[in-house]
Parts: sequence; C-alpha cells; structure tokens
Amino acid sequence: MVARHDRGGRPSAGRRVLRTTRRPRTRPDGPAAAALTKRHTRPGGTAMSTTVGFLGLGHMGGPMAANLVKAGHTVVGFDLAPAALEQAVKDGVTVADSAVEAVREVDVVITMLPSGKHVLGLYAEILPAAKPGTLFIDSSTIDVADARAAHDEAVEAGHRSVDAPVSGGVVGATAGTLAFMVGGTADDFESAKPLLDVMGKKVVHCGDPGNGQAAKICNNMILGVSMIAISEAFVLGEKLGLSNQALFDVASNASGQCWALTTNCPVPGPVPTSPANNDYQPGFAAALMDKDLGLAANALKTNDVEADLGLRAAELYSRFHAAGGGGQDFSAIINDIRDRSTKGDQ
Repeated sequence: MVARHDRGGRPSAGRRVLRTTRRPRTRPDGPAAAALTKRHTRPGGTAMSTTVGFLGLGHMGGPMAANLVKAGHTVVGFDLAPAALEQAVKDGVTVADSAVEAVREVDVVITMLPSGKHVLGLYAEILPAAKPGTLFIDSSTIDVADARAAHDEAVEAGHRSVDAPVSGGVVGATAGTLAFMVGGTADDFESAKPLLDVMGKKVVHCGDPGNGQAAKICNNMILGVSMIAISEAFVLGEKLGLSNQALFDVASNASGQCWALTTNCPVPGPVPTSPANNDYQPGFAAALMDKDLGLAANALKTNDVEADLGLRAAELYSRFHAAGGGGQDFSAIINDIRDRSTKGDQ
C-alpha cells in the first residue's frame, strides 16, 4: 500500500504518509540513475517501450511490475512496505525514495492501490510532479465515481488517464494472464494497451473513463452471486443425500455450468486445482469479494437499480468477512452456509 489520504489529498491523522525527504532505500546512481530518464534499446537497436513508474508493489502490483521488467521495460517503483521494496529490487525494479520521485522522469504511471481515497490522495501529490502528458493507468479496484474523478484531475493537470482494473488474482498477476477492463478515450487506450498486453492476456476497451471500473464491479457481482448459488446447491445436495461428485458431474454438463463451478468449485474433489482442495487458501480472497460487492451495492443504490441478489450477496460476504473469513478464498462461504444450515437441524 502506498499512502493513506483523505479525499482532499491531506494525509489522514495517525497514518503513514509519503515523504519526499525520506532517505532512499535503494537509490540508483551511475547507469541506474540514467535509466530513469533514458529509453533503452533491445539488442539490434529496436526501441523498447516507455519508462514506467509503478506505485503500489504489493501482492498484485509487485508481480505486475516484475513482468514489465521481464519484458524489457524500465520500471521505477515505490511502496511504503519494506518487504515489497525488497522484493521489487530482486525483480529488477529501480526503487525511488518516494512516489513523487518515482513519477518525475517517466512517461507512464501505473497505480495499484487499496481504495479510491488512496488513489485520489496520491494523485493530488504526484500529478504536479509528473511530466506534461504523462499517461496514468490506475489498476486499482475503486468506486466508479472515484475513477471518473481521478481521470478528471489527471486531465486538468495536463496528463492522460485510463482506469484499468484487473481480474485474475495473484496467480494471474504472476503469470501475466490478467484480464484488463479499460475505461478511457480510444487514443489513451491504444497508448496503454502495449503495457497491459505484457501483464495480461485479455485487454478490453469498455468505453469512457470509469467504464473499466463499471465492468469490473458488474462482473464480480455476477461471480459473487454465482458462488453463493453454487454453494447453496451443494449444501442442499448434501442434505438430500447427493454426493458432491454426482452433483458436479451433472451441473458441469448441464445448464448450471459456470466458472464458479468448473474452475473454483467450492467443495474438495471435483476440481483438484480449486482452493477447496488447499484448505481454501486464496485464490481470490473473501475480503476482496466483500470490497467489490460493496462497490457494486453502492453503484446499485446510487443508480436506483432493483437488484435483490446483488445486494443480498454483498450482505452475505460482508458478514462472512466480519466473522473472520476474509483471509480465505471467497468460495469458503460454502462453509458458512453449511454451518448455518446445520444449526437449523439442531
């Protein structure tokens, strides 16, 4: 995580903030310093893509930045977490001493942060420091309204901007197989796409600024509702004496077929690679599903959409997270459903 700010860009009381006067952890000099301002060339003289500033080098951002380095790009990164910085250095990222320093001499800035308030707060700090015309790519999952506000602030500061949230989790970030949902102008999308292609296998232009976030929360609302329905069906099958394998064999080849069943099956056995076979280690954590469904619920209410299932799914994952299930894969909600169903038998 990079920084915590309030919506107006002021640091929140009692929390760590970015400080441009901090002593560099890994301050480049010599050839490494030159890499901040010069484009490199591949063997044979072919120009590589632009130099990238990457802010937020955690579980998702770290592997994404590492894949850019592997592809031959120059990446200047920053994060508040020492462990993230240490890993970034191992991955070939040039670590700056602050977020502001990381964006000064780059042509593209990618952010991967926890929430909209972090994005807006950080933008208030770094937009004035970036070169005119810098392309900002925000891959955080945030509220649509916050994404559009961030875009407007970037443009007003003389830059370009797209929102590009991702699907695929840590596994996809590491493998470079993420799906990117992008909101922004056609020209800015085309400028961002070569870098996104390095980090993902599917890049979709969803339309105007903020539409990438819109697509992300709609997709994850479908996923959350689907996982709850699949989980309830398995618990019902157990109550009726149906084996999990038998139900899987039927549903996976019938109209109940979906990703939540065939790839992320919530019971051990039928899909050996699903988190259910690894004590529900994520995967896609229930805490993140709770966050995404909360964003979806907010959008549903703001836009006066009647969505009983979406709102109910948000409630169920919020309760599961609050009860201690946030660190498990989101498919572990089946255990909550089973436990509450068992209590009804007593």
